[in-house]
Amino acid sequence: MRFETKAIHAGLNIGNPSKSIVPPISPSTIFEIDAEGRDDSDLHYSRLANPNRLQFEHLIATLEEGEAAAAFSSGIAAATAVLQALRPGDHLIIPEDVYAGNRKMVKQLMEPWGLKTSFIPMTDPAVVEEHIRPETRLIWIETPSNPLMQITDIEEVSRVAAEQGIKVLVDNTWPTPVNQLPLLLGADLVLHSTSKYFGGHSDILGGAIVAKESDEFFERIRFNQQMGGAVPSPQDCWLLSRSTRTLSYRMKGHNEHASAVVEYLTNHKRIEDVYYPGLPSHPNHEVAVRQMKGFGGMISFLLDGSADEAVRVVGGSRLIKRATSLGGVESTWEHRQSSEGEGSVSPVNLIRISVGLEHPEDIIADLESALSV
Repeated sequence: MRFETKAIHAGLNIGNPSKSIVPPISPSTIFEIDAEGRDDSDLHYSRLANPNRLQFEHLIATLEEGEAAAAFSSGIAAATAVLQALRPGDHLIIPEDVYAGNRKMVKQLMEPWGLKTSFIPMTDPAVVEEHIRPETRLIWIETPSNPLMQITDIEEVSRVAAEQGIKVLVDNTWPTPVNQLPLLLGADLVLHSTSKYFGGHSDILGGAIVAKESDEFFERIRFNQQMGGAVPSPQDCWLLSRSTRTLSYRMKGHNEHASAVVEYLTNHKRIEDVYYPGLPSHPNHEVAVRQMKGFGGMISFLLDGSADEAVRVVGGSRLIKRATSLGGVESTWEHRQSSEGEGSVSPVNLIRISVGLEHPEDIIADLESALSV
């Protein structure tokens, strides 16, 4: 089956004994044990598993071409569960411009716990290889990166890592499996903040890890999910499955609209530079073309001006909402350094925009108005 068909049909029959085309929400926290006694494969307690979570986990694993998935109550919860599957003293390689929330989590939660980390530039696989140590256990890739839109060669880094028995995780939140399939490029794990494009309507908080293989390392992540307890509610899983059925068509719109906005921004006199992997001028455009089917709805650009002027431009919008998240049907933007705070590597004049599904001419008209402030 093609992607669009799988997105609509995968997982519908899991935990759904009725004839409902749309599976019902199963709010029960407990499930009756068989008279013959409990079987480990049976549903028992909702923190461990429930029908709606099983449906969504099967769906997202299918779309990412993985063998198994674990859903979480947020993207940061999913990220934390992966790192807690390592051991104190293990070494992590992670991008220097990684998502600010993950930077803070690593620095303030995992490093005191005993994790060793190297925050490095990851556009050159040779640089990644230079930072591998005997105790390196995981290489964390974010491509395109947030918010500098840097591109990492997933296939080449995964090859280097595999030769040394190191796991590779790719944060695929921005591209989604519509635009990029890291597991087919050699990665071992995929991370999503499902609050973003999978949810798609800015009304669900969630995260997920998809594994190429349901191996011992993934089982540690699953254990952290079940015993750490940061699990999504049945209703959130139901909503995610519902929204995922339109993911492929929403992403086509985000891709197309972002392309139109990029063309406008690159020709605007007040814009110093535009960061978007679909641009031939992007330093890693060739790698992006090789590993991506589309370039997504996220754009970062540098205003030709100061931080105060950038804040003023963001404040001048009427249609585009001033908000820090992304991936919804509505366009949002922000002065990124203000949101990231301490440790930010974003230029002071950088603005990040999540291009929504409004008509692109209306988005561009709002940009024109705000940039005239």
